[in-house]
Amino acid sequence: MRAQYQIRKASGRDLPGICEIEAASFGQEAYDCKLFADYLRKCGALFLVAERAGNICGYLIACLRGVSAELVSVAVAPELRGRGAASALLENLMCRLRRRGAARLHLVVRVDNRPARAFYEKQGFRRLRRVPGYYEDGVDGVAMTRSIL
Repeated sequence: MRAQYQIRKASGRDLPGICEIEAASFGQEAYDCKLFADYLRKCGALFLVAERAGNICGYLIACLRGVSAELVSVAVAPELRGRGAASALLENLMCRLRRRGAARLHLVVRVDNRPARAFYEKQGFRRLRRVPGYYEDGVDGVAMTRSIL
């Protein structure tokens, strides 16, 4: 049985825990904590955390632009991966986007991140194209999309 998570909007008090998960997940490629504060202001209603027993287990950031949304980042604490937190975050996001009238959700994932690509494919995303040199270290990205409706 998968663990149950409370999914809620992130707040400023969550940023230290989010930054910890980010650093553990992405190492040198991790976003700066100041960027998370910016996303909290810009995309607040779609900046979500997964919580269990009062601890933040993961986060997801999406931004809505018209009828399209972009999944900016999602991460789960490494020791808690594979227990449904990312799926719970994405499911909650999809409900929020439907209520806002969004039609599509887009993302870019590293071409060499096979576990993330497999997760997104399992969640109904399809590959659109390869994006050469998308990441700062020169690694290509894979643009993916899925319907929200």
